[in-house]
Amino acid sequence: MVRPREFDEEKALDAAMQLFWEKGFEATSLSDLTSKMGIQRPSIYAAFGDKKQLFEAALRKYTQSHAANVRSRLLSSASVKEAICNFFEGVVAEEYDEGPNRGCFCINTMVELAPHDEKFEILTREHQMYLSTVFQETIERGIRSGELEATTDARALAHTMISLLIGITVMMKSRPERSFVDHAVATTLMLLK
Repeated sequence: MVRPREFDEEKALDAAMQLFWEKGFEATSLSDLTSKMGIQRPSIYAAFGDKKQLFEAALRKYTQSHAANVRSRLLSSASVKEAICNFFEGVVAEEYDEGPNRGCFCINTMVELAPHDEKFEILTREHQMYLSTVFQETIERGIRSGELEATTDARALAHTMISLLIGITVMMKSRPERSFVDHAVATTLMLLK
C-alpha cells in the first residue's frame, strides 16, 4: 500500500521554484532544496524525480502563472496602447524595486540552460511564442477598435514587444541607469502610435 505524502506538494514546488528562480539550476544544491522545501531527498525524488525534473516542474508552474499574469495585465485596460505601456512601465518599475533582482525565471533559464539543453530550449521558446501570441491578440484588438492603424503588422509588432521584454529583463541584471531603460521602452512603444 502506498503511503500518503506527508507534505503539501504545491507548497514544496513553490519553495523550489523560488529557490531556482533566485539561484538558477546549477547553483542550487539538493541541500538547498531540502532546506527550502522542508522535505528530505527521498521525498523530493518520490514526488518530483531528480533535480532536473523538479526544475522543469518549477519552470512549468512559473510559466503558467507568468502567462496568466501577462494576459491579465494586457486586458486590464480598454485602451490597448495604455495596457501595453502600463505593462512595460510595470516591468521596469518591478526591476528597480528594492527587493532582490531575480528577473524572469523563464528568461533566466533561457540564458542558463537553453543553449546546451534541448528540453529547456523548447520550453523557453514555447513560452516566448505564447507571450507573443498574447501580445499579438492584444494588438489585433487595438486594430479592430481603430486605436491602432489598420496597416499595423500585429505579428511583427508582437515579436518586437517580446524582444523588448527579454532584452530589458536580461539588461536589468546589471542595473543600468533608469533613463537608459526608460528611453529604450519609450522609443519601442512609439511603434504603437
